[in-house]
Amino acid sequence: MTESIIIPGGISKKERYESLIPQIRALTEGEGDMIANIANIMSALKYGMDFFWIGVYFVKEDQLVLGPFQGPVACSRIGFGKGVCGYCWKIGKHVIVMNVADFPGHIVCNIDSRSEIVLPIFKENKVVAVLDVDGDKIANFDETDAHYLAQVAKLIESFI
Repeated sequence: MTESIIIPGGISKKERYESLIPQIRALTEGEGDMIANIANIMSALKYGMDFFWIGVYFVKEDQLVLGPFQGPVACSRIGFGKGVCGYCWKIGKHVIVMNVADFPGHIVCNIDSRSEIVLPIFKENKVVAVLDVDGDKIANFDETDAHYLAQVAKLIESFI
């Protein structure tokens, strides 16, 4: 198990992810507790990628309920189909929002959030959680983020 995350400076987003993902795998290797693993993954991603906010929402009682996260306080519960997270849950595919002000029904959990990417997490072909990342800049996320965060979502699936 690694105890610190090291990301070299002056590298591209793709290179940051490629440096970070193996460290995240090492961080969780041998740890059987889902919450401990997800909490450490959120911290590694927050600080390794300099995200404004990152967290996991779990499907519980027909709503999304806040799980481990890093960043400012967040909405505790989100309804099915509501906001970007609820929409991702509904369609079962990643969602990239360049400007949250343009997303119909966006839920404002923090006024400093400007863009968002949400990825579904599956168990037995059913969405059981979503990985939510907020940026404090417009157009903060793209398909590079989707590609690498999908790898993280798959890793989280292995704990659930």
